Amino acid sequence: MPNKNDITKGVHNLLVNCAKLKAGETLLIICEDPDLGWYDAAAPKAVAEYANELGVSPTFLNVGEPGNEVDPAVDAAIAAHDCTIYFTRLGDQDRFGEMPPGKRSVMVYARTIEALASSYGSASYLAFQALKDAVNEIMLSAGNIEISCPLGTRFSGASSEKARNEKVDVSVLRFPLGVPMPLDASNFSGKVALAHFLTPTGSKSYLPASIALEGTTIADVKNGQISGYSGDGDQIAKIEQHYNMVADQFSIERDMVHSWHAGIHPGNSYSPSAADDPDRWSNTVFTNPRFLHFHTCGNYAPAEICWMVLDPTISIDGINLWENGCLQPGNFSQSKSVLQQWPELNALFETPSRSVGV
Repeated sequence: MPNKNDITKGVHNLLVNCAKLKAGETLLIICEDPDLGWYDAAAPKAVAEYANELGVSPTFLNVGEPGNEVDPAVDAAIAAHDCTIYFTRLGDQDRFGEMPPGKRSVMVYARTIEALASSYGSASYLAFQALKDAVNEIMLSAGNIEISCPLGTRFSGASSEKARNEKVDVSVLRFPLGVPMPLDASNFSGKVALAHFLTPTGSKSYLPASIALEGTTIADVKNGQISGYSGDGDQIAKIEQHYNMVADQFSIERDMVHSWHAGIHPGNSYSPSAADDPDRWSNTVFTNPRFLHFHTCGNYAPAEICWMVLDPTISIDGINLWENGCLQPGNFSQSKSVLQQWPELNALFETPSRSVGV
């Protein structure tokens, strides 16, 4: 168990810096069954205890594994509280939907008390909000973005006018804040190296949730559409079968590459093997700068099948913003000013976590 000061710092960051809770407000804490292996019981308990100290009234709602049907009891509980904090995958399923007026919700990716008390949970949410805004500005104003990785990804394009005008992002707050807004892929083409696993985006539930990939398969993409694959024939057949299954189940566009973004939080780490639970792995480690992930299969955010690209280099008009899986905020004036405003970030970026489960 982490020491109390570290826990308090992480919980304060969640409740005050992120959720902006105030005395007199009501808080719903939705807790997923710890036996499912995604969340522990200690983190929600610490949040409730600190909420009481703030003068906020917490209520627990226990839930099981998420499905694809709306639960009226959950919706009613959310409507009855000022703020909802999700220690459950339910918070990911509607993260691009509209929030009820006057309500706010937070999806927590610090799934254990250890993660909440670590630099991942305790590094200022406000600092990462500023960093996210800076990265958004850099990428949306880019004339050309080039993505590469050691396995052979070569993918390039620029943000669309639609993305620049709409700036679509999640309506549910993320905690910790670890990715910029997803960038529309409709103006991007090239090759993306697929390895390790195909995993869900967290939008809907389906089985099998993931498939293991042997070696590397290259996906050919033209203007946000998968045009084919190259590599081992058995692996390609396995990938296409998985895409057919998901697309048929939800009646969605199979070959769509909707959007992508890369992690910006160097405090994120993942020590178990990805193979233990590929779904949990990808939906936890995605905020680490060592991963860029694509949203594919479906013409909506976040679509249904995720591509995880390890150690990307992302060049913005010839200057690297990510280099071999390390975010380089000092290379751009917008993000460099965030480091100057929030000097606590410097230590995180100087010694980023490299533990990512693969």
